[in-house]
Amino acid sequence: MPFFNKTYLNVSVDVNNLVSDVTIISVSVPDKLLERVENSIKEQGFANRSEIIRQALRTFIMESRSLRELEGEIAASITIIYDRGMKNEQISEIQHSFGDIISTYLHAHIEEDYCLEVIVVKGEADNLRKLVDAFRTNEHINQIKVSVLKTSKRPTA
Repeated sequence: MPFFNKTYLNVSVDVNNLVSDVTIISVSVPDKLLERVENSIKEQGFANRSEIIRQALRTFIMESRSLRELEGEIAASITIIYDRGMKNEQISEIQHSFGDIISTYLHAHIEEDYCLEVIVVKGEADNLRKLVDAFRTNEHINQIKVSVLKTSKRPTA
């Protein structure tokens, strides 16, 4: 799972009189993930690794902000992908800890090395956020996607 090391260098870039502060960071990723990044750069036309990582960070922040803004009871699906050999008690423990909001889940083996689970949840937005955070911070999960199916706001008094 990728993680960020400390900041190494702050630089200012002046390109055609456009000045922007850029912080250089170091990111450690497994070889398999780096290979996927390199393929995506070629296929999708990103200029370099920095551009694709900046775009991924923007998407992550936007999705997280949207999730934080939810209120009331909601229904959603959470899709997680993890290395087939890596499922351990941690993922099962997370699911059991949130059994009150998990309606059902589907487990499938995709490709040779990966498992996919689709988890259907219904409950308070705050509990969904906690469940998603638990999955996002688990080092065995390679990918997570949350799709909110329904929101209902409580009437204000």
